[in-house]
Amino acid sequence: MSQTDLNLELLQAVSAGRIGPEEALRQLELNRADKLGFADLGFARIDLDRKRRCGHAEVIFGQGKTAEWIIGGASRLHEAGQNCLVTRVPEEAAPHVSRALPSGDYDPIARTFWLKGPGESPAPRGNVLVLTAGTSDLPVALEARNTALALGTECKLVADVGVAGLHRLLSRKEDLEWADAIVVVAGMDGALPSVVGGLVGCPVFAVPTSIGYGAAFGGVAALLTMLNACSAGVAVVNIDAGFKGGYLASMVALKATRPA
Repeated sequence: MSQTDLNLELLQAVSAGRIGPEEALRQLELNRADKLGFADLGFARIDLDRKRRCGHAEVIFGQGKTAEWIIGGASRLHEAGQNCLVTRVPEEAAPHVSRALPSGDYDPIARTFWLKGPGESPAPRGNVLVLTAGTSDLPVALEARNTALALGTECKLVADVGVAGLHRLLSRKEDLEWADAIVVVAGMDGALPSVVGGLVGCPVFAVPTSIGYGAAFGGVAALLTMLNACSAGVAVVNIDAGFKGGYLASMVALKATRPA
Protein backbone atom coordinates (compact mmCIF):
# COMPACT_ATOMS: atom_id res chain seq x y z
CA MET A 1 0.00 0.00 0.00
CA SER A 2 1.37 3.42 -0.99
CA GLN A 3 1.78 6.32 1.40
CA THR A 4 -1.08 8.13 -0.39
CA ASP A 5 -3.38 5.15 0.21
CA LEU A 6 -2.37 5.03 3.87
CA ASN A 7 -3.09 8.74 4.31
CA LEU A 8 -6.48 8.36 2.57
CA GLU A 9 -7.36 5.43 4.82
CA LEU A 10 -6.43 7.53 7.84
CA LEU A 11 -8.61 10.44 6.71
CA GLN A 12 -11.51 8.09 6.05
CA ALA A 13 -11.13 6.70 9.58
CA VAL A 14 -11.37 10.25 10.97
CA SER A 15 -14.41 10.98 8.80
CA ALA A 16 -16.11 7.82 10.01
CA GLY A 17 -15.35 8.66 13.63
CA ARG A 18 -13.18 5.61 14.21
CA ILE A 19 -10.24 7.73 15.38
CA GLY A 20 -9.92 11.35 16.48
CA PRO A 21 -8.04 14.09 14.65
CA GLU A 22 -5.31 14.17 17.29
CA GLU A 23 -4.53 10.48 16.81
CA ALA A 24 -4.60 10.91 13.04
CA LEU A 25 -2.11 13.78 13.29
CA ARG A 26 0.15 11.68 15.51
CA GLN A 27 0.13 8.82 12.99
CA LEU A 28 0.84 11.19 10.10
CA GLU A 29 3.83 12.60 11.99
CA LEU A 30 5.08 9.07 12.71
CA ASN A 31 4.80 8.15 9.03
CA ARG A 32 6.64 11.30 7.99
CA ALA A 33 9.43 10.70 10.51
CA ASP A 34 9.86 7.11 9.30
CA LYS A 35 10.21 8.36 5.73
CA LEU A 36 12.75 11.07 6.60
CA GLY A 37 14.73 8.90 9.03
CA PHE A 38 14.47 11.41 11.86
CA ALA A 39 11.81 13.04 14.02
CA ASP A 40 11.88 16.84 14.31
CA LEU A 41 10.81 17.68 17.86
CA GLY A 42 11.71 21.36 17.58
CA PHE A 43 14.38 21.21 20.27
CA ALA A 44 16.01 18.08 18.75
CA ARG A 45 16.05 15.93 15.63
CA ILE A 46 15.95 12.35 16.87
CA ASP A 47 17.85 10.01 14.55
CA LEU A 48 15.45 7.11 13.94
CA ASP A 49 17.67 5.60 11.24
CA ARG A 50 20.78 5.12 13.38
CA LYS A 51 19.83 1.61 14.44
CA ARG A 52 19.68 0.52 10.80
CA ARG A 53 22.98 2.22 9.93
CA CYS A 54 25.00 1.46 13.06
CA GLY A 55 23.22 -1.46 14.72
CA HIS A 56 22.13 0.49 17.80
CA ALA A 57 19.61 3.23 18.48
CA GLU A 58 20.66 6.81 19.18
CA VAL A 59 21.80 7.40 22.77
CA ILE A 60 20.72 10.65 24.42
CA PHE A 61 23.39 12.68 26.20
CA GLY A 62 21.42 14.20 29.08
CA GLN A 63 23.90 16.73 30.42
CA GLY A 64 22.63 20.28 29.91
CA LYS A 65 19.16 19.11 28.86
CA THR A 66 15.87 19.80 30.65
CA ALA A 67 13.63 17.01 31.85
CA GLU A 68 11.14 17.90 29.09
CA TRP A 69 13.80 17.51 26.38
CA ILE A 70 14.93 14.14 27.75
CA ILE A 71 11.35 12.88 28.09
CA GLY A 72 10.48 14.05 24.59
CA GLY A 73 13.47 12.37 22.96
CA ALA A 74 13.16 9.13 24.93
CA SER A 75 9.43 8.90 24.27
CA ARG A 76 9.93 9.35 20.52
CA LEU A 77 12.56 6.60 20.36
CA HIS A 78 10.25 4.34 22.35
CA GLU A 79 7.35 5.07 19.97
CA ALA A 80 9.62 3.95 17.13
CA GLY A 81 10.12 0.62 18.92
CA GLN A 82 13.74 1.35 19.82
CA ASN A 83 15.79 1.06 22.98
CA CYS A 84 16.56 4.38 24.62
CA LEU A 85 19.58 4.96 26.84
CA VAL A 86 20.15 8.38 28.39
CA THR A 87 23.55 9.16 29.93
CA ARG A 88 24.54 11.96 32.30
CA VAL A 89 20.99 12.62 33.44
CA PRO A 90 20.98 15.87 35.48
CA GLU A 91 20.07 15.24 39.12
CA GLU A 92 17.24 17.77 39.03
CA ALA A 93 15.73 16.16 35.92
CA ALA A 94 15.87 12.54 37.12
CA PRO A 95 12.66 12.44 39.22
CA HIS A 96 10.63 14.07 36.44
CA VAL A 97 11.96 11.62 33.85
CA SER A 98 11.25 8.63 36.10
CA ARG A 99 7.67 9.80 36.76
CA ALA A 100 6.94 10.46 33.09
CA LEU A 101 8.47 7.16 31.93
CA PRO A 102 7.87 4.74 34.84
CA SER A 103 8.89 1.64 32.86
CA GLY A 104 12.46 2.95 32.57
CA ASP A 105 15.34 2.23 34.96
CA TYR A 106 17.26 5.12 36.52
CA ASP A 107 20.68 4.52 38.09
CA PRO A 108 21.56 7.49 40.34
CA ILE A 109 25.23 6.53 40.66
CA ALA A 110 25.83 6.03 36.94
CA ARG A 111 23.40 8.87 36.09
CA THR A 112 21.84 6.72 33.36
CA PHE A 113 18.23 6.10 32.40
CA TRP A 114 17.34 3.07 30.29
CA LEU A 115 13.96 2.71 28.63
CA LYS A 116 13.75 -0.64 26.87
CA GLY A 117 12.05 -0.88 23.50
CA PRO A 118 8.53 -2.36 23.36
CA GLY A 119 8.25 -6.14 23.28
CA GLU A 120 10.62 -8.80 24.57
CA SER A 121 14.32 -8.07 24.70
CA PRO A 122 16.55 -10.50 22.76
CA ALA A 123 18.86 -12.77 24.71
CA PRO A 124 22.20 -11.06 25.48
CA ARG A 125 25.20 -11.94 23.30
CA GLY A 126 28.89 -11.47 23.97
CA ASN A 127 30.73 -11.00 27.25
CA VAL A 128 31.91 -7.62 28.49
CA LEU A 129 33.92 -7.31 31.69
CA VAL A 130 34.22 -3.94 33.45
CA LEU A 131 37.04 -3.54 35.98
CA THR A 132 37.73 -0.61 38.29
CA ALA A 133 41.00 0.25 39.95
CA GLY A 134 39.19 1.70 42.96
CA THR A 135 35.73 2.14 44.46
CA SER A 136 35.82 5.86 43.60
CA ASP A 137 35.80 4.88 39.91
CA LEU A 138 32.41 3.15 40.22
CA PRO A 139 30.19 5.95 38.80
CA VAL A 140 32.12 5.87 35.51
CA ALA A 141 32.32 2.07 35.56
CA LEU A 142 28.56 1.75 36.11
CA GLU A 143 27.97 4.03 33.13
CA ALA A 144 30.09 1.61 31.08
CA ARG A 145 28.26 -1.42 32.46
CA ASN A 146 24.79 0.04 31.86
CA THR A 147 25.77 0.96 28.32
CA ALA A 148 26.97 -2.59 27.63
CA LEU A 149 23.73 -4.02 29.02
CA ALA A 150 21.59 -1.62 26.99
CA LEU A 151 23.43 -2.62 23.82
CA GLY A 152 22.57 -6.26 24.44
CA THR A 153 25.63 -7.93 25.96
CA GLU A 154 26.26 -9.91 29.09
CA CYS A 155 28.27 -7.69 31.42
CA LYS A 156 30.08 -8.28 34.72
CA LEU A 157 31.53 -5.55 36.91
CA VAL A 158 34.43 -6.21 39.26
CA ALA A 159 35.41 -3.28 41.48
CA ASP A 160 38.55 -2.31 43.37
CA VAL A 161 41.24 -4.48 41.76
CA GLY A 162 43.89 -1.80 41.26
CA VAL A 163 47.64 -2.32 41.07
CA ALA A 164 48.24 -1.38 44.71
CA GLY A 165 46.95 -4.87 45.51
CA LEU A 166 47.59 -6.88 42.37
CA HIS A 167 46.55 -10.17 43.99
CA ARG A 168 42.94 -8.93 43.88
CA LEU A 169 43.05 -8.81 40.07
CA LEU A 170 44.85 -12.14 39.73
CA SER A 171 42.11 -13.82 41.76
CA ARG A 172 39.65 -13.02 38.92
CA LYS A 173 41.40 -15.19 36.31
CA GLU A 174 38.14 -16.87 35.22
CA ASP A 175 36.46 -13.51 34.57
CA LEU A 176 39.43 -12.32 32.51
CA GLU A 177 39.24 -15.47 30.37
CA TRP A 178 35.43 -15.19 30.06
CA ALA A 179 35.48 -11.74 28.47
CA ASP A 180 35.28 -10.95 24.75
CA ALA A 181 36.24 -7.35 25.57
CA ILE A 182 37.26 -5.57 28.76
CA VAL A 183 36.71 -2.03 30.01
CA VAL A 184 39.25 -0.88 32.60
CA VAL A 185 38.29 2.23 34.57
CA ALA A 186 41.05 3.89 36.61
CA GLY A 187 42.12 7.22 38.02
CA MET A 188 45.17 8.13 40.12
CA ASP A 189 48.20 6.72 38.21
CA GLY A 190 46.05 4.94 35.61
CA ALA A 191 48.31 1.87 35.56
CA LEU A 192 45.70 -0.90 35.63
CA PRO A 193 44.87 -1.13 31.87
CA SER A 194 48.48 -1.92 30.92
CA VAL A 195 48.58 -4.73 33.48
CA VAL A 196 45.26 -6.16 32.28
CA GLY A 197 46.38 -5.87 28.66
CA GLY A 198 49.36 -8.08 29.46
CA LEU A 199 47.14 -10.83 30.87
CA VAL A 200 44.41 -11.23 28.24
CA GLY A 201 43.97 -11.93 24.54
CA CYS A 202 40.95 -9.64 23.97
CA PRO A 203 40.78 -5.86 23.40
CA VAL A 204 41.05 -3.65 26.48
CA PHE A 205 39.34 -0.25 26.48
CA ALA A 206 40.92 2.04 29.06
CA VAL A 207 38.82 4.78 30.65
CA PRO A 208 40.77 7.35 32.69
CA THR A 209 38.80 8.99 35.48
CA SER A 210 39.18 12.38 37.12
CA ILE A 211 39.82 10.71 40.50
CA GLY A 212 43.07 11.63 42.23
CA TYR A 213 45.00 14.30 44.12
CA GLY A 214 46.31 17.52 42.61
CA ALA A 215 49.02 16.12 40.35
CA ALA A 216 46.41 13.81 38.78
CA PHE A 217 45.24 16.99 36.98
CA GLY A 218 41.61 15.91 36.81
CA GLY A 219 42.41 12.66 34.99
CA VAL A 220 45.09 13.96 32.63
CA ALA A 221 47.83 11.98 34.41
CA ALA A 222 45.86 8.74 34.08
CA LEU A 223 45.05 9.56 30.44
CA LEU A 224 48.72 10.03 29.56
CA THR A 225 49.71 6.82 31.36
CA MET A 226 47.08 4.87 29.43
CA LEU A 227 48.08 6.40 26.11
CA ASN A 228 51.64 5.24 26.84
CA ALA A 229 50.58 1.73 27.86
CA CYS A 230 53.16 -0.90 26.97
CA SER A 231 50.53 -3.58 26.28
CA ALA A 232 49.59 -3.63 22.60
CA GLY A 233 45.90 -4.47 23.05
CA VAL A 234 44.94 -1.31 24.97
CA ALA A 235 42.92 1.53 23.40
CA VAL A 236 41.99 4.68 25.32
CA VAL A 237 38.86 6.83 25.43
CA ASN A 238 38.27 10.25 26.97
CA ILE A 239 38.39 11.13 30.68
CA ASP A 240 35.31 9.83 32.57
CA ALA A 241 33.84 8.50 29.29
CA GLY A 242 32.35 5.30 30.66
CA PHE A 243 29.75 5.35 27.90
CA LYS A 244 32.39 5.28 25.18
CA GLY A 245 34.28 2.42 26.82
CA GLY A 246 31.12 0.37 27.29
CA TYR A 247 29.91 1.08 23.75
CA LEU A 248 33.17 0.06 22.07
CA ALA A 249 33.54 -3.07 24.19
CA SER A 250 29.97 -4.07 23.31
CA MET A 251 30.60 -3.61 19.59
CA VAL A 252 33.56 -5.99 19.83
CA ALA A 253 31.70 -8.53 21.97
CA LEU A 254 28.63 -8.55 19.72
CA LYS A 255 30.73 -8.99 16.59
CA ALA A 256 32.66 -11.81 18.23
CA THR A 257 29.46 -13.75 18.88
CA ARG A 258 27.50 -12.84 15.72
CA PRO A 259 25.87 -15.93 14.17
CA ALA A 260 27.57 -17.10 10.97
